[in-house]
Amino acid sequence: MKPVTFSCTDTLPQPPEAIADQILDVDRWKDFHGYGPLPGIRSAEFTLRTPQVIGSRIRVTNTDGSTHTEEIVEWNPATRLRLDMVDFSPPLSRLATRFEEAWTFERVAVGTRVVRSFTLHPRSAAARPVLWLISLLLRRAIARNLAEIRTGYVATTG
Repeated sequence: MKPVTFSCTDTLPQPPEAIADQILDVDRWKDFHGYGPLPGIRSAEFTLRTPQVIGSRIRVTNTDGSTHTEEIVEWNPATRLRLDMVDFSPPLSRLATRFEEAWTFERVAVGTRVVRSFTLHPRSAAARPVLWLISLLLRRAIARNLAEIRTGYVATTG
């Protein structure tokens, strides 16, 4: 089944390793506010934290009460990270098997060029158009989240 893909790019003032450290700070995940009807994150906690980071699992509860797990499957803080989002609660569990999020870092004169790429895997052909609509909201939420990381400003509304 063909996945739904998109990416967002921004230049952040921090070095790649500092950005990666922020990703491991699950208290900061609440700074993701979603967009419109797409929920933000209410809480995130490690259910497993491995010494090498790869294989670590984070349980996420969203502002609408839905949940999912994120597993760190690739960890090279200087260049690239990847997380797989799985174990969605309904209704997303009826639409998707997993989401993949990759962070690619490139050092530039003013900081780090960050590309956040997403691959949304539909559960069925009928689910793909709904995931495409979700991706439009998620893309806006991710672009806003990157801008907030860049400026240090956190929005409180969708």
